[in-house]
Amino acid sequence: MTRRSCAIYGTGIVCAHLLILGIALLVAQVFQTMIHSRLKKEMTLTKNSRVLDSWINPPPPVYMEYYFFNVSNPDVVLAGGKPSVTQIGPYTYREYRPRENVTFLENGTKIYALNPKSFVFLRNKSVGDPEVDLLTTVNIPVVAVMNELNSYSFFLRTAVSIWMNSQGINIFMTRTVQEILWGFKHPLMSKLHSLKPDVDEYFGLMYKKNGTHEGEFVFNTGENDYLNYGKIDSWNGLRQMSWWSSNQSNMINGTDGSVFHPLLSRDELLYIFAADLCRSIHLGYVRDEVVKGIPAYRFAPPSDVLESPDKNPANAGFCVPAGDCLGKGVLKVSVCREGAPIVVSFPHFYQAEDKYINAIEGMNPNKEDHETYLDLNPTTGLPIRACKRAQLNIILQRVSGFPKTKHLNGTIFPLMYVNETATIDDESAAQMRTLLLIVTLVSNFPLIIVGMGAILLLVLIVLVCRSRQKKSEVKRIDFSEAFHSFATAKEDTAYTQVS
Repeated sequence: MTRRSCAIYGTGIVCAHLLILGIALLVAQVFQTMIHSRLKKEMTLTKNSRVLDSWINPPPPVYMEYYFFNVSNPDVVLAGGKPSVTQIGPYTYREYRPRENVTFLENGTKIYALNPKSFVFLRNKSVGDPEVDLLTTVNIPVVAVMNELNSYSFFLRTAVSIWMNSQGINIFMTRTVQEILWGFKHPLMSKLHSLKPDVDEYFGLMYKKNGTHEGEFVFNTGENDYLNYGKIDSWNGLRQMSWWSSNQSNMINGTDGSVFHPLLSRDELLYIFAADLCRSIHLGYVRDEVVKGIPAYRFAPPSDVLESPDKNPANAGFCVPAGDCLGKGVLKVSVCREGAPIVVSFPHFYQAEDKYINAIEGMNPNKEDHETYLDLNPTTGLPIRACKRAQLNIILQRVSGFPKTKHLNGTIFPLMYVNETATIDDESAAQMRTLLLIVTLVSNFPLIIVGMGAILLLVLIVLVCRSRQKKSEVKRIDFSEAFHSFATAKEDTAYTQVS
């Protein structure tokens, strides 16, 4: 047997074996089932899982960028004119959020944890020095007190107004960014503290939030059902809130945004409970992304999250008291902010009604800068890149008994917004790419085998065709030579007879 024949037969044997093996594996789909089962087991918050350590000590750096709206015309606003604001920032802080007091409950099916957050200022990522830079903004304690006194007698409101005027306390204030963000001793709050000691003398948008947590959480580990991985079971001992006016609005749905179940689908809605928003929100699929070589699905809040109740009846429960609703794109959260007329929205009133945008000079909403989104790897459910953006506003309106408010045009006044970002670090990204490569290879192993078999089959066919072609050419050559020999012999015979 020639070398060519050996190659042909050998290739045929290998091809046959590979095809048989590949088809068997493809039909069984054993590997894919095993991988999915393994992922469902590993992507849990159980004691021996791979993700528990990174859940307790999140590896990616988280940055908090604070932007403020500096009021350039406070006198015009008090006279009934249109407010004009200028955005200043960012003032950037590195956020640290290790989980503490982690305790397993109910045979490991649930896990208790606190999530304190601490912040360190990053001068190289900021526009200036918060301890020096001045900011003119709404005097939030004053507006909150006026709003609270609105239900009291006119004489009491008048007396408080006279006292505030004597102390030089106005509706607008100018303070450093550091004071407004992290707190300062406020003269009105100090007076209230002397009358009611449980009232704090200090005020700040982030006062007492550096080094503190947002409450006690109990999460589902996902051991019983991988779809419940990371979902909140209770918050501060509650499985349902009581602030809002419907059971649906009071539900605590989803995770805290740090993890999601593996094997995500583009068709599902993801739920997040945001303690700072006092509610749960949902996110829908937007598009595919690639972050540091890792495939991801981008999820973002659709426009109906803060839609007005007349277009999205499910949001009627967020009107407190029932029927007292704002328009699209804004949410009043006074019920969980000690009665202060605080309103949350997306930055620059992104996705809100035009009336809120047009009421303030300096609002420039756009999707790129002001959308909240999560880029999640669909195989593992882990966030690869996240960007949470929220704006804090206050309702500024006339209050009888306070003459300085008599010309105010009722408006939702922007104070500041935060841009909280995190992207997977390079080391974790490399590990993730390796894991996904292994998963892809193993998942597609049957197809790879079949593909290799098909290629070898094609090679076999080519070799056989070439072999047959060579044999045919040899036969033609042999026939030609035989015919030539026969003709030559016949000519020699004839010549001999003539001779």
